[in-house]
Amino acid sequence: MLENTASENTALENTAPENTALEDVVNYLRSPQAIRERSAQLFELACDNELSHFRCDLSRLDAVADFVVAVTQEAYPTGQIPVHSRWRHLELHGQSLLTRLGEAWQVLPSREQVRARLDLVIVSVLLDAGAGSRWRYVDPISGESFQRSEGLAIASFQAFAQGLFSADPKQPWRVDAAALQQLSVGQLADAFQVTSENPLVGLEGRCQLLQSLGNELIAQPRFFGASQPRLGNLVDYFLSQADGGDLKAAQILKTLLVSLGQIWPGRVAISGTNLGDVWPHEALPDNGLGGQLVPFHKLSQWLTYSLLEPLESLGLTITGQSELTGLAEYRNGGLCIDLGLFVPKDPQILSQPHPPDSPVVVEWRALTVIALDRIAERVRDQLSAPDLTLPEILQGGTWSAGRRIAKQKRPDGTPPIQILSDGTVF
Repeated sequence: MLENTASENTALENTAPENTALEDVVNYLRSPQAIRERSAQLFELACDNELSHFRCDLSRLDAVADFVVAVTQEAYPTGQIPVHSRWRHLELHGQSLLTRLGEAWQVLPSREQVRARLDLVIVSVLLDAGAGSRWRYVDPISGESFQRSEGLAIASFQAFAQGLFSADPKQPWRVDAAALQQLSVGQLADAFQVTSENPLVGLEGRCQLLQSLGNELIAQPRFFGASQPRLGNLVDYFLSQADGGDLKAAQILKTLLVSLGQIWPGRVAISGTNLGDVWPHEALPDNGLGGQLVPFHKLSQWLTYSLLEPLESLGLTITGQSELTGLAEYRNGGLCIDLGLFVPKDPQILSQPHPPDSPVVVEWRALTVIALDRIAERVRDQLSAPDLTLPEILQGGTWSAGRRIAKQKRPDGTPPIQILSDGTVF
């Protein structure tokens, strides 16, 4: 019943009770509760020096929090901190890139604008896996050169603005199934200015991911619409799920995990259900189906954070945001290694790349989830801001602090641990 989707899935015949049990396991592994609980188990082992690859030095927790506070106060001296989302990268010099679309954008009906914003931000997040240290993108409008997340964001916006993801030339600002299914590696390479001298890590993987996304838009009409399915039609689904104008953040995350779950290549699956960003670790007790699996759902949670602003512009109130976790990615995790909170047991951990399913990477990411909660508590205390949300602390915050300390430690700003990325993992 537990398999890897890289191999052929075998259809299973189960009784109704077994099906219910499988569904319960899948639902649990898709929940923020599971992310915290499974990560906490590994965090406790690290604090007791009982993990294979890392130990946790809690005496460094205050030093990490101090560094995050200093970075936050420098970036946001007034204390007004936005949510950590893809929209921060879809801004240039404090101005939304959407202003480049001009009057034609402004006259779109408000709900169509929100549909288009979801089209843009979802595809931009899905294209935001690590770019590698050599890739650059030159913005054709400003002439400025960008790397990493900012470069990928501007490149994805320009591709969106030019209609790369739309099959209808009369409606270029959308991401629809027909265009995604026909997308080629060459088209994506051209849009992202990829050459032999300017390589983008995981280019083929990114293209395959978007092609799979196109197939899934057609396969899931209740989320994406039966006629001309597009990502932006999620707006209508979310409005239908709201209760008196309230929509739970966990409901947004679950919707994304269910509607987009099948696009991820080579992931662990339970009875044919692709679990996405979920990985095994043998240090967890083998107490039944899925017992040794650790979920992170990094991209899906970041995408959830990135949908807050567009959905709130429709008048929805997104409740329960504190249930979501910090993002288990290389800037937040790198911060904790570079400042000594996570201590690798073998120096080779820092000198050789690791695949995303490596126990090294799973431990690192799990420790990061819990450390971010601990850091957040101290940041709130130091800033006398008890209502500061976790996504605001990430923005303020831990992500920028991770980038800054990486630059101080290594001239090229690379994280302390290198990941063998296929273009679909954080």
